[in-house]
Amino acid sequence: MRDDVDVVVRAFGKPRDEPGVFSYGPLSELSGANPALSTLGVDLQIAQDVAGADVVHSHTWYANAAGHVASLLHGIPHVVTAHSLEPLRPWKAEQLGGGYRVSSWIESTAFAGAAKVIAVSHGMRRDILRSYPFLDEDKVTVVHNGIDLERWKPLDDLQTVRALGIDPDRPSIVFVGRITRQKGLPYLLRAAALLPPEVQLVLCAGAPDTPEILAEVEAGVAALREQRSGVVWIDRILSQPELSAVLTQATAFVCPSVYEPLGIVNLEAMACGVAVVGTATGGIPEVVDDGVTGRLVPIEQLQDGTGTPIDPEKFVADLARILTEVVSDPAAAKVMGAAGRRRAETEFGWERIAVRTREIYASLL
Repeated sequence: MRDDVDVVVRAFGKPRDEPGVFSYGPLSELSGANPALSTLGVDLQIAQDVAGADVVHSHTWYANAAGHVASLLHGIPHVVTAHSLEPLRPWKAEQLGGGYRVSSWIESTAFAGAAKVIAVSHGMRRDILRSYPFLDEDKVTVVHNGIDLERWKPLDDLQTVRALGIDPDRPSIVFVGRITRQKGLPYLLRAAALLPPEVQLVLCAGAPDTPEILAEVEAGVAALREQRSGVVWIDRILSQPELSAVLTQATAFVCPSVYEPLGIVNLEAMACGVAVVGTATGGIPEVVDDGVTGRLVPIEQLQDGTGTPIDPEKFVADLARILTEVVSDPAAAKVMGAAGRRRAETEFGWERIAVRTREIYASLL
């Protein structure tokens, strides 16, 4: 949007070497506090510095408080983009304790006060209106997540792939994601035991939410390695070129999430020309064109906010069956991967998303 909008980014984390981008760290006075309180400390610093803007736009509950307070303080409209919803992530109470009640309050308050709420998929919009029935439906609109198609594209780099422990001469299924309940990794580990023996499972997985979920995944990986070779677990954050090389070499990408508003990782895989196998939940069916750019795995889920499969064994069996079908026909997988790249170009490029976002800003000013 920077071509015709004066964009200033105020972000969490370490300093970034980019014009118009300012970084904020936690307040020293809140060191050791519950992470939700530490987040609020960052938000207050950001809210103060938003002075002079015409619109404030926040992403996720982490920044929602900054946007809400800035809107009140400076008298400007607040736009919220929802990438996930706290009511649909109850397992976060394991991670944050009472901080989960704080994060839920922040999100609900920000949504109620926002001039516009952007959902990253139509599935997400339905979830927002179900979770926050007090919202005016006209206030909630859909703008899909986008992707930088110049950064994310096929990259043939066998040297990097081999250096990461992956055999490019064997078919491979790649998973990318945090180790959290919503990503469905334990189900994938069970399904992987049913895959053909020549198939590699590449797990680009780190940042566990809790020690408990990490221990569960470690046990699952250890059990799988006792049964089969080619289980590669990369627990560090790969650079973008490294990940592009891994995705380009993959036979299929898998997204076994039980909760996924859209799934940017699916867009990254599609942009690298990989067939995507994803759970038919949330916004994934809006990304994966079943039978054209990949395959969807059916799932029936509990409606208690956890997304837990009603029949976990059936979900695992269906996931294994569909993954096996895709990797067993590499020529067809390549055709789906090429179709995925085309779909990423036509539907999910940043330029298209920027136009929609500018239209929303204009409607508020």
